[in-house]
Amino acid sequence: MHISHVPLFPLSVLLSLLTALLVWMLPASADSPSGYRLGWSEECDGPVGSPPNPAHWSYDLGDNGWGNAELQSYVGDLEHAQIVADPAATSGKALQITLTYNGQGLSHGNFLSARLLTQGKVSFQYGYVEARLRLPVGQGIWPAFWMLGTDIGEKGWPACGEIDIMENRGDKPGWNASSLHGPGYSGSSPLSGEYNLPDRQEFNDAYHTFGILWEPGSITSFVDGIPYVTQTAADIPGKTWAFDHPFFFLVNLAVGGHFSGLPNEATVFPQTLRLDYIRVYQSQAPPENA
Repeated sequence: MHISHVPLFPLSVLLSLLTALLVWMLPASADSPSGYRLGWSEECDGPVGSPPNPAHWSYDLGDNGWGNAELQSYVGDLEHAQIVADPAATSGKALQITLTYNGQGLSHGNFLSARLLTQGKVSFQYGYVEARLRLPVGQGIWPAFWMLGTDIGEKGWPACGEIDIMENRGDKPGWNASSLHGPGYSGSSPLSGEYNLPDRQEFNDAYHTFGILWEPGSITSFVDGIPYVTQTAADIPGKTWAFDHPFFFLVNLAVGGHFSGLPNEATVFPQTLRLDYIRVYQSQAPPENA
């Protein structure tokens, strides 16, 4: 057997090539708007195997369908929400939400997942917010990164306002919707915009950034730093713009429901949603911390 001579590259050259490859694999986060500074962040860099940072996150629990005929029960255990090692994440770690299925049919209790929220712990008003996420894929799968007004307990929904920054259907892996829900423009008729990744890319293949620039009377949505829709108070004449007060974050992984439809025999379980970070940039005061 003939063995060809293969020249050996210096270690420094190999390291340079490896670094270049890693940079190519990790999409750069979008730059914050000029004049804005980092006011708060969730870097998801706790010990591997630990729960979501309790200083930032609480759990929504239950299996009531969540107003959308969803199938999952939300739980608060480590199997369904924990910090994991991830070399593609900025810190080498990510917060993973896992959706599991016991194979016993399309009913409550057979699907378990997590829904995390910062209500009562972290809220803010205005600024540029960006999350870096890697999404799941599959018919019936419904990941979301969104916000609710802190006055939801007093005013209820939708008067409190809802800002959907990332909302994806697993059967449309390169598609994202951003929506604003308020009184008279909620449910199936919000203010909304859509973004499709170019060149048949899919959000499950790599991390991508999802953001909004939130100003008085105006919210612009971004994917990977690209603005794709601006929604303003002028778009809802005669109705109340419900977004000029503090909001808190939610991140969850649902299945079924009116938005995504039911899973089918091709849908694979478990499914995972990974959060690399959330960063809030503001031009003046940092976010209000309860």
